[in-house]
Amino acid sequence: MSKNASIRRLVLVAVVLILTVGAGGCAWWKDLWSRKQMAKGTPEALYSAGVTAYKDGRYKRAVEHFTRLKEENPLHPLALQAEIGIGDAHFSDGEYAEAELAYTDFVNLHPTNENNPYVIYQLGMCHYKQMSTIDRDQSETAKAVREFERVIARHPDSKFAFLAEQKLRECRQQLAEREFYIGEFYFKRGKYEAALKRFQTTAETYSHLGLDYKVKAYIAETRRRLLKAEEKKRQEEKKAAAKGVSSGAGPVSGADMSPGAGRNQQ
Repeated sequence: MSKNASIRRLVLVAVVLILTVGAGGCAWWKDLWSRKQMAKGTPEALYSAGVTAYKDGRYKRAVEHFTRLKEENPLHPLALQAEIGIGDAHFSDGEYAEAELAYTDFVNLHPTNENNPYVIYQLGMCHYKQMSTIDRDQSETAKAVREFERVIARHPDSKFAFLAEQKLRECRQQLAEREFYIGEFYFKRGKYEAALKRFQTTAETYSHLGLDYKVKAYIAETRRRLLKAEEKKRQEEKKAAAKGVSSGAGPVSGADMSPGAGRNQQ
């Protein structure tokens, strides 16, 4: 093989290598670098690798790094951050059940940790992200309310209490609209007693959420229709009673019941 041919071949191999690396993107290189960092096994290296993977959107890889750090170095200060990192990575990946589990474990294991306002707020967000439309079950909304209220009650001076108040209002708005939706459903089908209970609950429990005027109008109209229905029922019962009296009254037919009747004629 000539010298020029060898050079051309080397250039070709170099180009192919460059294209291969380019096609794989930076993620390929960062994964390789992360593995090297993990091989070192130090808490700092594992945490750094986890943060890098998280920022790059490689959430499952981030969970791997944080989990290894937590399991191999449970007493290291970074292990606490790794526990939160596991929850955050699951949350950002849309794995809310896994995130909820990680956050719950953190609060239970470290009840006085300074990061708890954030972690409890994130617990609320796990449920907030799974809320359904008002025509469906609102269990997740109710759970979100519980967690946001917990942040506000336990950590009122935290910035996460302020954020929780905003989300809490949205959740209560959702529950109010759900309650009104059910009341309106009953109202349209003429089940006014059931409708009135729902409207009254909306008025008493979810006031000042934008539904007050509409709910008040529905309550008034529902009561009017209930009174009308009761009046109609009374009139029908009165007519039925009158009809029964008229059909059962009158002289007894048959034998002569006048005085002296039945005595033998002389």
